[in-house]
Amino acid sequence: MGKRTDLHKKNLQTIFYPESVAIVGTNKVKGTVPGDIFTNILQAELNGVIYPVNPREKWIGSLKAYKYIVDIPDPVDLAVIVFPSTVCDRALEQCGEKGIKSAIIISAGFREIGEKGLEREEQIKAIAEKWDISFIGPNCLGVINTDPASRLNASFARKFPAEGNIAFLSQSGALCTAVLDYAQARNIGFSKFVSFGNKADISEIDLLYYLMDDEKTKVILLYLEEITDGPSLMRAARDVMEKSHKPVLIMKSGRTSAGASAAASHTGSLAGSDEICDAAFRQAGIIRCDNVEDMFNIAIAFAYQPLPKSEKIAIITNAGGPGVLTTDEAIRQGLKLAEFNEDTTGKFRRSLPTTANISNPIDVIGDARADRYHAAMTGVCQDDNVDGLFVILTPQSMTDIEKIAEEIAKVANESRKPIYTSFMGEADVAAGIKILQKHHIPHYTLPESMCKPYAATLFFNQMIKQKAERPTVFDDVEKGKVQKVVNENLESGKTYLSEFKAKEIIETYGLPVIKSGLTTSEKEAGSVAESIGYPVVMKIMSDDIVHKFDVDGVVLNVRNREEAEKTYTRIISNVQKSMPEAKIDGVYIAKQIENGTEVILGVKRDPAFGPVVMFGLGGIFVEVFKDVSFRVAPIDKESAVNMIKEIKSSKMLLGARGRKNLDIDSIADAIMRLSQLALECPQIAELDINPLIVLEDGQGCFVADTRIILTN
Repeated sequence: MGKRTDLHKKNLQTIFYPESVAIVGTNKVKGTVPGDIFTNILQAELNGVIYPVNPREKWIGSLKAYKYIVDIPDPVDLAVIVFPSTVCDRALEQCGEKGIKSAIIISAGFREIGEKGLEREEQIKAIAEKWDISFIGPNCLGVINTDPASRLNASFARKFPAEGNIAFLSQSGALCTAVLDYAQARNIGFSKFVSFGNKADISEIDLLYYLMDDEKTKVILLYLEEITDGPSLMRAARDVMEKSHKPVLIMKSGRTSAGASAAASHTGSLAGSDEICDAAFRQAGIIRCDNVEDMFNIAIAFAYQPLPKSEKIAIITNAGGPGVLTTDEAIRQGLKLAEFNEDTTGKFRRSLPTTANISNPIDVIGDARADRYHAAMTGVCQDDNVDGLFVILTPQSMTDIEKIAEEIAKVANESRKPIYTSFMGEADVAAGIKILQKHHIPHYTLPESMCKPYAATLFFNQMIKQKAERPTVFDDVEKGKVQKVVNENLESGKTYLSEFKAKEIIETYGLPVIKSGLTTSEKEAGSVAESIGYPVVMKIMSDDIVHKFDVDGVVLNVRNREEAEKTYTRIISNVQKSMPEAKIDGVYIAKQIENGTEVILGVKRDPAFGPVVMFGLGGIFVEVFKDVSFRVAPIDKESAVNMIKEIKSSKMLLGARGRKNLDIDSIADAIMRLSQLALECPQIAELDINPLIVLEDGQGCFVADTRIILTN
């Protein structure tokens, strides 16, 4: 971590646990941001001293007010600045003079309003740098710490939340108020609650590292509208996961990109920002959430229950329909219905009515009372084949809802297996739900909603156990040669590399390129084809032609010298008719690999995450099926293999229906080499290898066609 990051970590402690707070720019007017922040800090009963600062007031809320910050006679840990944005710079300058190292700038009117606001933001950043001040904001709701050791409510939120073990960080202040209301209705408490606004200084990265060591926090939730440093976010989330075993759940807005410009490569067109975001989060162990409800459904599973050991679950219900719906969703989420051992089945035969279904899902029948639920739950919890339990209840006239809730809480307290519940309905089951929430049993309105949180907690537990590999750094590459080719093309104004030049770059990074040659006459075409060996593929070579098939510029299965010479003439003629203005460099001839399977590799440079590598089924299938996977570079061996396995059509590569396995190791090697090339040559904006022809296991793979688009 650099100097500023170290500083943030140190100064964040006094933001969350200040012994003295100056509210700079507060007033007596209720219903205003400055007035409400003062009231909130006062009413939360901060464990510290409060100093109102207002040039025109002598007393605010029975406390002595100071004209300027520098007039406060005692040391101050934290300044909460609520002055208009036009004078925030002077307020922050005085904080520096006073020796205050931590601040929360609530005020709006900065970068979010345009150029003038951006100037103000740069001004306060410079002042903070000068005085070594760490600040949250500007343009934020503020900061809440429910820990009794602090009880800080430096925000203008309507509510001070209950104490809990979930931290919530948000770029949006408006969302924060809605989340507080939502959480209160579900009896969910928080450890820390932060609206960080424009993140001009302290960012979500700094907050993640702080919360990693926060004993009061077990789960971290984050709402983001923009990602400015994707690799750092991934690294921070990974560190939090590996070092503290705390999950990071992110809700990222902007899933659609309406009106996105067309990309020149397959990878560019398929690797949208949202697909890349999904892949990057998964790679870092981050759990992406679709909305607020989704986020808290998953959060309470982490906060309240043990992590599951496997995908094997049991479902207990008093109604068949909800059990079937939950089973369907469980399978869709990659879970499995556990098969009970004989001892468990025997217990169920003795304790449940003959009309009950004692296989999974267990139907204890509509008239079930607490005793049947107890028998089913204890039986399942003692079965080694089961690693998680979903309990569903529908309210019948004879259902003792509160007793069943108490029974669930009792069993959950004694079990090390996660137990989730769904009491379906509202008014009739409200008292039972309250009991479940009191005992920290995750409750879901719809039973199907239990499945995604279980899958998310299982994924996280598996990620914790994985030891992160160090990506292989290949030393047989020729970085200097690549840079020379790239620089020469950029200096001459070329951003689209010919296939010949593109393959030259690929080859210098150790990717296996098919034997080939560029020809400029019939006779030369015949000679080169003879030297390569038949059959060969012949293609037009022109910087002006991206899609060679579209202009009849590709011919396959050329099998002798005479055919090669005639094909040369035919290709040139076809292209001159279709694109007479195109500058033709010649005809490219390459060995045709038969009996191979075509896959695609690609690179795209994402503005947030940097170079991203794509893998998928090649040829025409990539555009038709869009069956691809992504990883952010650098990529280790395990990640490369997982990229291959996670596409839907991976069975075609792994020996489906009696076919022999393809050479997966050679594909993984190609992915890792491409990842290194993308990192070491930042001028590559987009790259396609389509197809990469893969042979059977042990026989390798070959680059058949490639294109590279450069950027300055």
